[in-house]
Amino acid sequence: MHACTESAELGLYTRPVYNLSREDSTNPLILVCEHASRYIPEALDNLGLDDAAAGEHIAWDIGALQLAEQLSEKLGATLLSANYSRLLIDLNRPRHAPDSIPAQSEIYQIPGNRELDEATREYRRQTLFKPFHARLQTLIDERLAKGQAVRVVGIHSFTPVYYGQPRTLEVGVLFGQAKAYAQRLLDGLGEHPLQVAGNQPYKIDPLGDMTVPVHGDARGLDSVLVEVRNDLLRSPQAVSRWAGYLAPLL
Repeated sequence: MHACTESAELGLYTRPVYNLSREDSTNPLILVCEHASRYIPEALDNLGLDDAAAGEHIAWDIGALQLAEQLSEKLGATLLSANYSRLLIDLNRPRHAPDSIPAQSEIYQIPGNRELDEATREYRRQTLFKPFHARLQTLIDERLAKGQAVRVVGIHSFTPVYYGQPRTLEVGVLFGQAKAYAQRLLDGLGEHPLQVAGNQPYKIDPLGDMTVPVHGDARGLDSVLVEVRNDLLRSPQAVSRWAGYLAPLL
C-alpha cells in the first residue's frame, strides 16, 4: 500500500456518519452525542478486540444516546449523534490530539489502531470527523444568521470504575467559559439527592476537547458537557429519570 495516496479502509464507512433529529427546532439547545455508537465496520474485526471489550465503555458512552434522545424528545431540541465508535476516531478530541485515534483506552490495548499509516488516519479524519463537525458548525451558523439563541450541550456517560478506582460521583457538568449556565445546571441538580460536581470527573481542555471549546467557547455560546455515570443509565426507567432531572435545567 502507498501510504501517501490511499487508505487501507477506503470504502468501509458506508453508513451515515451521523443522525440528525429535529433539525428545524426553534429551541436554542443543540444536543450533541459524539460517543453515541459502538459500531465498527465488520471488516475491521472490532479493531482486534473481543466482543466483550468492544461492547465496553471504551467503544462508546453507554446510555448516552438514549438519554440524549429522550432529552431531544422532551424539549423538542435538535440532536446530532454519531454513528461510529469513538475507537475509530474520537469526535470530541481535536484531530491531532494523542488519543484522537487511541492505541490504548484505559486498560485495553486497541490492536487495530496500532501502527496506522498517516493515510488511514487522514481517511478517518476526512470521512468520519470532518463531516460531523461541519454539520454541527452549519447548524450553529444557520441559527445565528437568523438571530436565534444557541446553546451547545454534549451528552456523555462515564464509568463507575476507572483504573480500578470506584467513582462515587453520579453526574458532572463540564464547562469552560459558560460558568453561569453550568452553575445553573449544578444548582438544579443539587436539589436532588445526587452526587454532583463541576468539571468532574474530567475537565474541559482546549487541547483535549472539541465540542465545548470549538463550537461553544470560541463562538461565545453557552456550552457544557453533561456526564452521567453509566451504571445509572442501564434501563429505560433510569434513563427517563435522568431526562426528568436534566430537561428543565437545560
